[in-house]
Amino acid sequence: MGNRFLRRAGAKLIVQKLSAKAVLERKLICEGDRILIGSSGGKDSTVMAWALSGLKRAAKINYELLALHVSNDFSDEVKKTVLAAHLEEWGIPYRELAVPVIGRLKEGRKMNCYWCSTQRRTELIKFAVENGFNKIALGHHLDDIIETFFMNMTGKGVLSAMPIHLAYRKYPVSLIRPLGYLEEKQIIACAAELDILGDVCTCAYGMNSGRREMRERIAVFTRNSGAVKRRILSALSSGSADLLDGNSAETDNSETDGNETD
Repeated sequence: MGNRFLRRAGAKLIVQKLSAKAVLERKLICEGDRILIGSSGGKDSTVMAWALSGLKRAAKINYELLALHVSNDFSDEVKKTVLAAHLEEWGIPYRELAVPVIGRLKEGRKMNCYWCSTQRRTELIKFAVENGFNKIALGHHLDDIIETFFMNMTGKGVLSAMPIHLAYRKYPVSLIRPLGYLEEKQIIACAAELDILGDVCTCAYGMNSGRREMRERIAVFTRNSGAVKRRILSALSSGSADLLDGNSAETDNSETDGNETD
């Protein structure tokens, strides 16, 4: 998809086109899939839910959607009500599951993004398996994927990324990231066009410092160029192992993206 289109098209159209491109190129959704949306209430997962509801009609693929919000000790009750209303408007059933994320912390440990993400991921997988969903859709975007790659490379000494598609071996469930081709700024613009940007939730703990620092470093050497970021994303698929496909890139079908965002 050309840079001219990305510069001139409206944000909603860009999200629709690039999410459809990711779904079709990566074969993220198949006929008859039952997809559980990990709906945090943030801009990313909310825009993803909107995009998947529209793609269902446009791509003429018959699949089922259900949004699950894993609420925690510091969830905003008002924002959850607004989230449920948006999902209902888009024809997506909504469920909520309360998990005491802070309450599960072991003595002496501090709350952080990694702990919260692992607890929410565990509950999403458990719910999906128990209720017959074969895929879980997460709202991570292009910037998340690139940041994770560089964090893993510089912090752990491994070449691994946040896959756009990952099939678990331990569970009959796959993870998909339909916003993987989209920059965060494009998602923010779409949320503004949908008039939901002021309604979505923000985590009280914010983005962890490691990811924030890496984001700032990437902004410097890419000069925040979307074209450069897309070339980096393309490079992650160009080697002998496609790092965006967890089925070929990960030997144990696990992820090393321990600093999740939305």
